[in-house]
Amino acid sequence: MEGNLPQQQCHPASTAVEKDGLVIPIIDFNPFLNGTPADKHAVATSVVEAFKSSGFLYLKHHGIPPSVVSGVFGSSARFFARPQEQKDGLCWTTPQANRGYVKTGQEKLTLPDDPQSDSDKLRATPDLKETMEIGREGVDGLPNRWPDHLDDEGKSFKETMLSFFNMCKALHAEVMRAIALGMNLPEHFFDSYVDQGDNNLRLLHYPSVSKDVFKANPLQVRAGEHSDYGSITLLFQDRRGGLQARSPKGTFVDVTPIADTVVINAGDLLARWSNDTIKSTRHRVVEPPHAADEEGPETYPDRYSIAYFCNPNMNKFIEAIPGTYGDDLRQAKYPGITAGDYLVQRLTATI
Repeated sequence: MEGNLPQQQCHPASTAVEKDGLVIPIIDFNPFLNGTPADKHAVATSVVEAFKSSGFLYLKHHGIPPSVVSGVFGSSARFFARPQEQKDGLCWTTPQANRGYVKTGQEKLTLPDDPQSDSDKLRATPDLKETMEIGREGVDGLPNRWPDHLDDEGKSFKETMLSFFNMCKALHAEVMRAIALGMNLPEHFFDSYVDQGDNNLRLLHYPSVSKDVFKANPLQVRAGEHSDYGSITLLFQDRRGGLQARSPKGTFVDVTPIADTVVINAGDLLARWSNDTIKSTRHRVVEPPHAADEEGPETYPDRYSIAYFCNPNMNKFIEAIPGTYGDDLRQAKYPGITAGDYLVQRLTATI
């Protein structure tokens, strides 16, 4: 983890993105991790306000060193450069497991309330990406699909990803503590909901692709419009860009990469848990615009990203958080459901 930074007496948040009614702040998390109770409360308030207004924020000084993130990106790229038959030998099996390799074209992200999600036209334009899914290690009957039996690089890959998984797990717990404080709950309210680390580390590779693919099919994207399923997502971007969030006006706004930050967005289960006081904003990944595009190369280059999907423990029963319903507030909008049942339902509809 990063060392203590000098304490700052300024506001922890500033604006990173502002367009078409979508405002995404960049929040300094160091005062929450290392500051006074007043510092922690200021950060917590900023985090919750961002999730209520846009569902997105950038977090800086979050405790995961840039050198570690860079190393994980390198290990991910080497994995995806393996021969196809090696990757296919580690293939994703079931929604319950949600572990292993997913080849390019196998997945089509959809929206559960979109009547067009199952249309032949959309199914004919699968997402242009391949992924490697890594879950909590040591779950009976649900083993991760490691390449450690292949070679030394495979062993290094496993070590790197297990270490990074645990760093992200720790950050997830801290962000949930900030959410708790920002919602006027005890700081450790969510600890018993997330201590098992039933999360999912997803390595993403968007392979190079011909411009003609996008010219021939205007619906083609790198990853289709969707909302995330769990509580929050930690997203580490490369410098290529392409992530866009849907604005209140219905347009898509670039969530431009900012060095040494992690993008965090709220997911559907957290929105449900908060009785919709927190927003789960739809987003997608497109091929970013290029200068002098028509005269440029005929092939767009590769893109990599790393997503850490955070969930409550799979056996936890999720119902409206205290303080989000009753008295003069709205009624509880959703029946309770276990986190595991909810996530399997959503994953089953994806692949």
